[in-house]
Amino acid sequence: MPPAYPLLLMKLIYLPISFDTFPWYSYNDNVACIPYFFKEKNIMIHTDTRLHESRRIPKILRPLLSLPVFYKVLFANSLIIFVGATGGTWLASNLHNSRQALATPASLAIFIVVGWFVSIALNFVVLQVAFRPLKDLGRVMNRVQAGERSLRAPMTGVDLEADQLASTLNMMLEAIDDATRLRASQIINAQEQERKRIARELHDETSQVLTSLLISLAILEESITTQEARDRIADTRMLAHQTLRAIRNLSIDLRPSALDDLGLLPALRWYIKEYQQKCSIAVEFVAQNFKQRLPPEVETALYRIVQESLTNTARHANAHKVIVTVKEHADAVYVTITDDGIGFNVGTLHKTPDQERGLGLAGMNERAVLLDGSLDIHSIIGHGTTIEVRIPLSPIDKPIHKNGIRPEHIIS
Repeated sequence: MPPAYPLLLMKLIYLPISFDTFPWYSYNDNVACIPYFFKEKNIMIHTDTRLHESRRIPKILRPLLSLPVFYKVLFANSLIIFVGATGGTWLASNLHNSRQALATPASLAIFIVVGWFVSIALNFVVLQVAFRPLKDLGRVMNRVQAGERSLRAPMTGVDLEADQLASTLNMMLEAIDDATRLRASQIINAQEQERKRIARELHDETSQVLTSLLISLAILEESITTQEARDRIADTRMLAHQTLRAIRNLSIDLRPSALDDLGLLPALRWYIKEYQQKCSIAVEFVAQNFKQRLPPEVETALYRIVQESLTNTARHANAHKVIVTVKEHADAVYVTITDDGIGFNVGTLHKTPDQERGLGLAGMNERAVLLDGSLDIHSIIGHGTTIEVRIPLSPIDKPIHKNGIRPEHIIS
């Protein structure tokens, strides 16, 4: 057996065969920048589909890589058979003419094992090159199924069949995303309209009935001389007052009239004032650079996000102080809610299923995403939590000057 033959076997065994070995056929694995839902720095899901740089592939290999999968496999098998036949014949001839002919079973076994390793190595390399686009598609589909719904398949720029499959998959994912966003937008709008209707009925009908009841009880109390009866009527009036107050608070929580009549900032100031009285948590409210009202859908989304954030703080954070900052810039509106509570492990929250995580944080994120915004959560156990929201202002959504008219842009 030639001295170089065992060395060839060792090289084949320890050769790190992967696609990183072939820079001329390496896809960019980071085909999409996807901070997954509730990642530590960004809940907003970004998508960046990139075309594979086919110019890195040598021209001599482009025709082969552009073949359909069937012909790629056929070519790969033909290449393996050709290499095995010619290489085996050449090695057998050299070994037959050498002093160490295949005269012993051990030599024959070594020859067979080495040939087997060579065939597997060639088969691995060639078939990996042929099926790499399909493997990329499979990896994308697995990650999409796992929850990374904004991931998109890479385009090779060479393999027409693979690019067609990738393009079709991307179109399907875009259609699903559009349908999901539209349905979520319709649900949120329907919820707001229903909240507004119920709040109006509570204010206009139920509150009026209770007010009339209070007046009747007051008149009745004055007309009765028995002290016991007057005490009972007084107790009934107190219960009616409490019910009326609860209904008014419920009506405002459902849809504060200040949000529709006065705008985001007055509504937030009123809500924070009521929040401090109910929860005994100090809240500092800061508003900067606001000159005109924002679009209705932006005001509603930001109000609900702040409302849900403060509710979560009261329930879970064990905080003593919260700072709410609202800033308007030329291109976007920024909201930051920071508390000094106990904090939590954001990484654990990422791994929690949506059903266990609850609808609060998911709803906050959904409202931001529907307006092409982002919602970031930063939290360290023992050091509080910070929620950062960014809602972009498109040209038609930017506040107008006093003499201008702002077009309405309502997601439907």
